[in-house]
Amino acid sequence: RAAVSPGTACCASGAGCGRLMLWLKAFHIIFVVTWFAGLFYLPRLFVYHVDVADQASHDRFVVMERRLLGITHLGAALAIVFGVALLVGWLSLAPEYLRQGWLHAKLTLVMVLIAYHASMAMFVRRFRERRNSRSGRWFRIYNEVPALLLIGIVILVVVRPF
Repeated sequence: RAAVSPGTACCASGAGCGRLMLWLKAFHIIFVVTWFAGLFYLPRLFVYHVDVADQASHDRFVVMERRLLGITHLGAALAIVFGVALLVGWLSLAPEYLRQGWLHAKLTLVMVLIAYHASMAMFVRRFRERRNSRSGRWFRIYNEVPALLLIGIVILVVVRPF
């Protein structure tokens, strides 16, 4: 059986389902980029926040971190909503799509990414409460986690190695 292409697929309700899938994919990618922008930049703010000594600088970082975390939450939520919509669409178009190993691996990495995101919220709270115990060096290293996840996810989605 030939693979179903999201640009040409039709669903039971009629033609045009493939176009809908392309729109869903486009918005999914847009919000994934938004999500990752926050995940890449929040730890950099933490690197600099670790070294502040005065109250005014601390307060400024607290505001920047809170605002960026809000945008990051929004990007994550919408990336997940559009990602789930894509999965539902594929379930109706080609149920075998959901049995592919690369997709399971990708979804596992997304779950790790969600856990990383939750840790960002925890660090924002700890900095706000002046309870951070991590060094700037630690945050520089921790900042590499989303990059590694992004590499893995993109390779799985594009190459589909299994």
